[in-house]
Amino acid sequence: MIAVLDYGAGNLRSVTNALRVLDLPHHVVRDADGLALASRVILPGVGHFGQMMRALDAMQIREALLSRIHAGVPFLGICLGLHALFEASEEAPGLAGLGLISDSVRKFVGDMRVPHMGWNEIEPQSGVRSSPLLRDLPAKTHVYFAHSFYAPLEPCTSSVCDYGGIHFSAALERENIFAVQFHPEKSGAAGQRILQNFAGL
Repeated sequence: MIAVLDYGAGNLRSVTNALRVLDLPHHVVRDADGLALASRVILPGVGHFGQMMRALDAMQIREALLSRIHAGVPFLGICLGLHALFEASEEAPGLAGLGLISDSVRKFVGDMRVPHMGWNEIEPQSGVRSSPLLRDLPAKTHVYFAHSFYAPLEPCTSSVCDYGGIHFSAALERENIFAVQFHPEKSGAAGQRILQNFAGL
């Protein structure tokens, strides 16, 4: 059963609707007890990094989430849910993320329009092994983005996007940890395939 963590994210309903359309068993959880029963966890997210991390702490769910991840439960972070994996974000200086990736999320700076909104192409990171999350997708796939901050390229980056000359992590994969900057629930057939791949891990 997939647990979709509800901390007040605006895209919770669209994520659960996408899972329902695909007939993927899931339930919405709001506490540590709900997480404890999960065989997979999705952390959706839109909005502000600080708001998300403060909400997780107010729910007293940060340690339970980390415990499930360290126990090997497959985890999928979506958009802001990807940012949560990092130590910090320029969006909320001084506020700690989950710290599973030793780096900081950064703000787009340049002549590009911010937020990065709409469809863009992602490509496999050069030299990275085959991705279980992006399995059966074309090498170049278009997905839907909506964000003002981005994750830099990391050793665990599996897919890359270029926006305004900035190459950032479109997807991260490390052992049981998976995350995407884009919104699979808004990315048509490609997004459906990604959700099915995650459910099949």
